[in-house]
Amino acid sequence: MARMPGAEWSPITVNYTRDGMGEIHGVTLHIMAGTLAGTDSWFRNRAAEASSHFGTGRAGALRQWVDTKDKAWAQADGNPHWISIENEGRGGDDLTDAQLDACARVLAWAHKQHGVPLRVTDSPNGRGLGHHSMGGSAWGGHLACPGVKVLAQKAEIVRRAAALVDGKPKEDTIKIVLEDGVPQWPGRVLKVTSPMMRGADVRIWQEKMAKRGWKIDVDGVFGPQSAGVAKGYRKATGLNAVAEVDEDAWSMTWSWRPPPQTPPPAEPPPPLPATCQPGLVDDAN
Repeated sequence: MARMPGAEWSPITVNYTRDGMGEIHGVTLHIMAGTLAGTDSWFRNRAAEASSHFGTGRAGALRQWVDTKDKAWAQADGNPHWISIENEGRGGDDLTDAQLDACARVLAWAHKQHGVPLRVTDSPNGRGLGHHSMGGSAWGGHLACPGVKVLAQKAEIVRRAAALVDGKPKEDTIKIVLEDGVPQWPGRVLKVTSPMMRGADVRIWQEKMAKRGWKIDVDGVFGPQSAGVAKGYRKATGLNAVAEVDEDAWSMTWSWRPPPQTPPPAEPPPPLPATCQPGLVDDAN
């Protein structure tokens, strides 16, 4: 029996093959073309002749329908060797941050439980994190599943899974490009995620904010403190006050200058006593 701790165990009674799994080669990503609730209902319908080991919701729900010793009916010829994850959404959607975390948790668990390598694969003969369409007609001919946006997220899922396995986040491989001495936009929004974002882009942004006088740890990890600084700085520069560093906030980090302070108008001198004012005679003299 192989049921993943932390996943909601919601077993189906049809549409799978008991003890049908052979050597497990990897984890396959799918897109539901619908909702988690709708997919759950469909898998319980004998007429569907379809199922998946796991499913994720847009908000991060993680459900397990089929034990990984049993064969789910998700990708035809790939079924005996691949653990399947159906992800709530439709063709053309990317996975939410919460779904990336859920998929990473499954991959990390599959690595520990079944020896699945923590790497991306695009071949049905490979091992690691794959996707439905890579199997072509032999896997059902679903050439748009899960979609190009999800394919672009596979490396991030592997990165997060590796961080979970190691018990600590890994440094990202983000490279900083300088133009006239100014770091260019690295191409990703810095925000609080789980596991937390790390990398050279986070560190160099933190260094600049510290030089600007903000109280911030320069540790290369974008956590709650960095998020608070980001929100405060955005508000100070006139951007919408959200706790992230997007391309506009990144640019402002190096280009923004506070407006010059206009000194308050000088106060007029206090009036002189009447006896000291010019033109008045002091009767006492």
